[in-house]
Amino acid sequence: MMERLRQFKLFGSRTLKTGISVFITALICGYFGWPVIFAVITAIVTIEHTAADSIRKAAIRFPASAIGALIATTLYGVFGKGALTYALVAMLTIAICHKLKLQDGILVATITATAMIPDFQENYIVSFFIRLGTTSIGIVVSSLVNFFLLPPNYFTSIHRSIDRLYGQAADLLELILKEVIGERHAKKGLINRRYQELTKHIEQTHQLSQYQREEWSYHKHTNFDMRAFQFAQKKLDLLQQIIYHLGNLQYIHTDAGDFNHREKHLLGRMIPSFVAILRAPKHEIPEEHFMQIEELDHVFWDWKQEHIEHESRYRHHLPPQTVLLYELLCLHDVMEELKELSTSKHAAIYYQYVKKQQGMS
Repeated sequence: MMERLRQFKLFGSRTLKTGISVFITALICGYFGWPVIFAVITAIVTIEHTAADSIRKAAIRFPASAIGALIATTLYGVFGKGALTYALVAMLTIAICHKLKLQDGILVATITATAMIPDFQENYIVSFFIRLGTTSIGIVVSSLVNFFLLPPNYFTSIHRSIDRLYGQAADLLELILKEVIGERHAKKGLINRRYQELTKHIEQTHQLSQYQREEWSYHKHTNFDMRAFQFAQKKLDLLQQIIYHLGNLQYIHTDAGDFNHREKHLLGRMIPSFVAILRAPKHEIPEEHFMQIEELDHVFWDWKQEHIEHESRYRHHLPPQTVLLYELLCLHDVMEELKELSTSKHAAIYYQYVKKQQGMS
């Protein structure tokens, strides 16, 4: 029961940092007697995934907010408080920020510009500097909180994602191969959807890795941290290669009579073997699998020598059967690399680091 309560986290670090940023921003604005709402809105949208992003985007959001405030002040003086003013302020702010390549500041600038229209004071210049000041407070406070407080660590998320993705790759491989050799008739739409989901998830994991690299460029990290992270990256790169071969396998079209009984029996035995290796935590390869691969290699070269010639006399140098066998052999090569990686000295460091991170969470 206690373990479940520990695992249940209502507030993540980014949510906590947003709340702290809003609190500090509101305190500062309240002290000076300035409108809180503009600063708070800016503080909320300024918290980023990494300190690097906060600093980089803060340098963009400040000039963008100044442009938005200036446009709002000018158009309010010309047209007053009306629907046309709101529309023109929003459009001009977006257009000018876009032209000046301030895309990361467009949202903050547009919100600031349109939100300040109802509360203009008689002195437009004073209103302009107050709004710019409150927006600046939100940007600065959020950037500082994001930099100094609760630095994000994406390693645990990356580790869990990699383990989950290898399991998903194993499920997809099983689905594709059973469809190709005719053991199961899965809908092509289902296979394609699973493949697209797998591709999307690995892209998200690569994004987390990029966040971690950026975070370490601003915060101290140890050699132990870096070596564990590099191992995770190598494992992720090998998974990318596996997904590439899965992409090729899903487009292979074979008929029931394309393989003789011996070949079909061999492929049927190899499916659970490939799947088990992908699912195993350390991706061990049993001796029986190597024997099956050797047999598969002989079958591949036999197919290679037996070109298929159609009535049109167009000779297929790589018929579907040969492509299937080739992709399976390539997949095995990647798995051998995966096994070597998982039994290397770097693997011991990685799993030691994983235990350390799990103990801290």
